[in-house]
Amino acid sequence: MADLSKLDLEEIIRKEQEDLFKKAVQLNVNEHTELKNDLTYLSWAWAWQEFLKICPEATYEIKKFTNPITGKTTTYLEDEDLGFMVYTSITARGVTREMWLPVMDNANKSMKRQAYEYNTKKGKKTVEPISMFDVNKAIMRCLTKNIAMFGLGIYIYAGEDLPIEFGEPISAKQIARMRELNIIEPNVCSKFKVSSIEELTYQQAEFVINTKEKALEKGGNK
Repeated sequence: MADLSKLDLEEIIRKEQEDLFKKAVQLNVNEHTELKNDLTYLSWAWAWQEFLKICPEATYEIKKFTNPITGKTTTYLEDEDLGFMVYTSITARGVTREMWLPVMDNANKSMKRQAYEYNTKKGKKTVEPISMFDVNKAIMRCLTKNIAMFGLGIYIYAGEDLPIEFGEPISAKQIARMRELNIIEPNVCSKFKVSSIEELTYQQAEFVINTKEKALEKGGNK
């Protein structure tokens, strides 16, 4: 009976995780990102806010480490040769997932306690010594990456520009609007790997329409 109860609990948690992932993975985060040095960053504040909307009971933890010799507690692990690493965990609907991230500078180079140089095609560059600001920034980025483990914004880390689609099919109103905007249908079909725009999901169609409308507002020709 105890085993059956455990199996029932595991099945409940599994279904709740599936439901959570399905909701989170469909959220389009593109308007809340910025590009730095060819890497896309999502606003941690927005990500946590939206995640709490679909899972208000979620909690997070910033991992702390105590040096057994000095007794000093920090929010990072340090390796003299490799640099610094921060860790977070998020618990949502009975499951805890962990994530880690190195502390990096604006060129995505690992930061250390002392400044150091490295060679590039354009000459030598310097990585400045780490500061608590850098640690804090890495922790919040780690937390955002941790949220992605539950689905929200995970497509960014997969190198995609749109979230996974589970939505309703395209509506007649959307089809009419796309044609009113003179959207090039073959290009859209090629992008989403469908044979006609009638095969698009509601969310895909909405993305195409919004992109075209924004381009027209800016005087573009997309």
